[in-house]
Amino acid sequence: MNDLLELVIAAHGGINRWNQISKIKVKASITGGIWYVKGKPDALKDVIIEADTHAQHLTMDFPGQNKQSIFEPNRVVIQDKHGRERQRRDDPAISMKTKSLETPWDDLDIAYFSGEALWTYLTVPFLYTYPGVATEELSPWEENGEKWRRLQVTFPENIVSHNRKAISYFGEDGLLGRHDYTVDVLGGATGANYASNHKNVHGIIFPTTRRVYAYDAAQHKVPDPLLVAIDMGEITFTEQSGKSVTAVG
Repeated sequence: MNDLLELVIAAHGGINRWNQISKIKVKASITGGIWYVKGKPDALKDVIIEADTHAQHLTMDFPGQNKQSIFEPNRVVIQDKHGRERQRRDDPAISMKTKSLETPWDDLDIAYFSGEALWTYLTVPFLYTYPGVATEELSPWEENGEKWRRLQVTFPENIVSHNRKAISYFGEDGLLGRHDYTVDVLGGATGANYASNHKNVHGIIFPTTRRVYAYDAAQHKVPDPLLVAIDMGEITFTEQSGKSVTAVG
């Protein structure tokens, strides 16, 4: 672990505390321009997300809709609240890559895109310590009068994310401020994902607000349109012991 990653992990609560947690459950509202482009403007406006912390498995409940989605790297499922399968797609990334930016998404497309994205967001920066993940500190970055240290991350093939490479930006306090990537299933579209409103959730420092914009060739934010907005409310951790602890975002 390089010195920047050590600083970052400590600032977010430490690896020992993180390893005590097996699941994260979040009540959230996810909106923004991308959902209009894909014909699903309010698809994730009121959802409950639950992610395993050390395996790529994420479920999403849709209150009042008798619907739950399940994301794993090689399959997505839509089922009812009793676990009865309604739809399923194996190797969903292959299907998504055949679609143009303007092609509307179905519920399985949303399950895959939101699943791989949210699992990454909910586990960063601790994800960067997982087996096979490579990190390298880049030159610092200045934005709005702040100086951020940057960490380039390369994921192994067994971890599904927007792209195998990403760059995270951290303030002097070691907290995540921005997370850049390109999105394979959107034809390499750029994303500058700003993390803010950090809160201490039972020992883990967690950004509860995210705003995603495109970035240009110089990696500067394109301020319009707002592509994705994520606002998190109640957050519950399930610990390895089985105990659950909750905080309001």
